[in-house]
Amino acid sequence: MSVNSDGRLIGRRDLLSAAAASAAALGFGLAATAGTPRSAGAQSTKTPDEALKALMDGNARFTANRLTSFTEDLTILAQKTAEKQEPFASVLACADSRVPVEIIFDQSIGHVFVNRVAGNIASPEIIASLEYGAAVLGSRLVMVLGHGACGAVSAAVAGKAVPGQISALYAPLRPAVDQAGPDVEAAIRANARIQASILRSASPVIVDLAARNAIKVVAAYYDLASGAVTLLD
Repeated sequence: MSVNSDGRLIGRRDLLSAAAASAAALGFGLAATAGTPRSAGAQSTKTPDEALKALMDGNARFTANRLTSFTEDLTILAQKTAEKQEPFASVLACADSRVPVEIIFDQSIGHVFVNRVAGNIASPEIIASLEYGAAVLGSRLVMVLGHGACGAVSAAVAGKAVPGQISALYAPLRPAVDQAGPDVEAAIRANARIQASILRSASPVIVDLAARNAIKVVAAYYDLASGAVTLLD
């Protein structure tokens, strides 16, 4: 995939527009819920800036070893609330096992709609999932979260032969490698920014919500050693 490839982006728009139309026909009501809070007490009533602040405040608690989410999780489980979810934020993260999204943002069950794939790439399937999170579940923020020592980006920088279908990750990560060169950490940050940019342009649902200030898309970097998350744009 190339960020500058019109054919790729047009194909995504066509696919996702059709998916949105199908979802509406099935009763998801994307257009009706796109900018409207789903209930008076929903987490999704946060503004995009409030959603971002909630995540970053949680990361501050995480790095200070003052987590609150586990107690909240136990309360939620005790209440046996399985009927619905209303996450205030969606996070596109890498599949790396060292990046436990809910923990590093100190968020309890139901608060974050997490989408994970190696290299945190915005594939059509991932975009469709994030659109669902925004239009149906009411997320007010999408964060693309890169992380230190990302194996997928490192492999793309090296460009060596790999088994199976692992090399399918190379093309979506290539724009970041072209931008940053052999510097893996710079490529990781560049990739997070590029994937966030793709979401801002290739998703008709997110584009519409962003135009009405109902959602924000940001890129961020998670430092494995310190646990700190830094915003990139």
